[in-house]
Amino acid sequence: MMTTARIIVLFVLAAIAEIGGAWLIWQSVRENRGWLFAVLGVIALGGYGFVAAFQPDAHFGRVLAAYGGVFVAGSLAWGIVIDGFKPTLWDYVGSAVALLGAAIIIFAPALQRASE
Repeated sequence: MMTTARIIVLFVLAAIAEIGGAWLIWQSVRENRGWLFAVLGVIALGGYGFVAAFQPDAHFGRVLAAYGGVFVAGSLAWGIVIDGFKPTLWDYVGSAVALLGAAIIIFAPALQRASE
C-alpha cells in the first residue's frame, strides 16, 4: 500500500513540476512575461526529471509511458484551474482513458508479480 501511495505522490509531483515548468516557459515566450519565468520553468522541468527518477519501478520506459497518461490528465486540470480552460466531454473521456492506460502500465506488472 505504501508503494502505491508513493507512486501516486511521485506522479502528482512530477506532473506539477513538468506542467508548471512548461507553463512558465509558455508564459515567458507566448505572453511576454519575461525571462525569469523561463528560468524558473527550466528549473521546474529539471526538478521533474529528478522526481520521475524516484519512482520505485526501475524501467525508465515504463515510468515515462505511464507518466504520459498522468500528463494528459494533469495538463487538462492545470488548464481548468490556472487558465480557465473549458474542457469538452471528449477531453474528460480522453483523460480517463489515458489515466486507465497509465494505471495498467504501472500497476499490472506488480500485480502479476504478486500473483506468481
